[in-house]
Amino acid sequence: MEPRTPGEIRLQRQAEPEAAIAAETRTLVIGPYQTRRDAGAEPRAPLARLDEAVGLAAAIELDVADRLLVTVQQIRPSTFLGKGRVEEIAGRIEADGIRLVVMDCALSPVQQRNLEKAWGVKVIDRTGLILEIFGRRASTREGTLQVEHAHLAYQRSRLVRSWTHLERQRGGFGFLGGPGETQIEADRRMIQERMTRIERELETVTRTRGLHRRSRRRVPYPIVALVGYTNAGKSTLFNRLTRAEVLAEDMLFATLDPTARAIKLPHGETAILSDTVGFISDLPTMLIAAFRATLEDVIEADILLHVRDIAHEDAEAQGADVAQVLTELGIEPNTDRVIEVWNKADLLDAPERERLLNLSRSNGGQSAGPVLLSALTGEGIDRLMARIEARIAEARTSFAVILEPAQGAELHWLYENAEVLDRREDGEGATHLVVRIAPEKEPRFLNRFGGARRLRGGG
Repeated sequence: MEPRTPGEIRLQRQAEPEAAIAAETRTLVIGPYQTRRDAGAEPRAPLARLDEAVGLAAAIELDVADRLLVTVQQIRPSTFLGKGRVEEIAGRIEADGIRLVVMDCALSPVQQRNLEKAWGVKVIDRTGLILEIFGRRASTREGTLQVEHAHLAYQRSRLVRSWTHLERQRGGFGFLGGPGETQIEADRRMIQERMTRIERELETVTRTRGLHRRSRRRVPYPIVALVGYTNAGKSTLFNRLTRAEVLAEDMLFATLDPTARAIKLPHGETAILSDTVGFISDLPTMLIAAFRATLEDVIEADILLHVRDIAHEDAEAQGADVAQVLTELGIEPNTDRVIEVWNKADLLDAPERERLLNLSRSNGGQSAGPVLLSALTGEGIDRLMARIEARIAEARTSFAVILEPAQGAELHWLYENAEVLDRREDGEGATHLVVRIAPEKEPRFLNRFGGARRLRGGG
């Protein structure tokens, strides 16, 4: 006989292989969205929000059997939804053989537990779903530790819900000092001990990453970091610019761990391009905190490319979500440091493409404003590369330096600490160079090369 209580289903599922679970987990995705609009804020289109939730479920290979858009007038503290709606959905779950319900909202532990009791199936909210995706996608040691730490923090607050199978031990009498309460306390302690061990391991990994970052700073290459909403096309753009083969699929959170590659700018200069995890609306704060070390590449980058899916109906709302996360990381999104990239131009019709192209030009001409492109077809890539090079030149000063033949150590220093834009030897053996130096290294440079001549316009 098929087990019907949430505890019995959970115990049976624990013994099943993960792949088998995903293949047979008929899932209902529910979008319970409030009708009230916040003053001055444009809400996302409900259907687009529901589509995104279905995409999140599909990202971990759940069998999405159905989706349901639910209008919520008032959130109920006990079940989030009204009693009548809960009963209606219970009948639908029973009729369709649903085994998992994804609620595209943040549920309290009490709401989650009560919905599981009412529906007799596993229920997860948006935070739990994103944590599950991150757990599947993390491939590096650091990423795995960060996700596990965030997941444990999430589960620690839900032990009352997680241990419903212990009710049989209490015999239904609910004595506060019974074995169930002891088990919950023991597991809460075990979770905290594991979190402490992970934090120690993360400190070691973070120190190692810091050493790598400091070694990169000694190499005079500017850092260009890709940021953007998940599935905006960052990895496709990364592959286009670097000729790498980072996983790039039409899937939310297709890549998670950061990747860095060297790229050549139009005039031969080298830069380091870094691809990072995608952002999403209502990204759990515990994940932002957990991935802060990983996102330090973003925090310290010379230039940020904010990649946007300009063909998406919620492009403006997605851009606002990314800007909010950047602000939480201490980055001002509306500065010269950020270049906005309007991606997926190939999905636009000709009139809309022309309109956006004119709009991008009117917002700053060739040296500022958004860059319209298609990472898939390569349209607009040259404009982006020229923009990156121009921004780097604006932030760095160029100098003309003349070295005598005996100044080999000085020549080595320049190659180690500056960008050598031009080099030639004259008839007397002297070396004439044009170099570009980062602002933080300029005082050391001037102290060592007092006769250098500053060039106009960054060289």
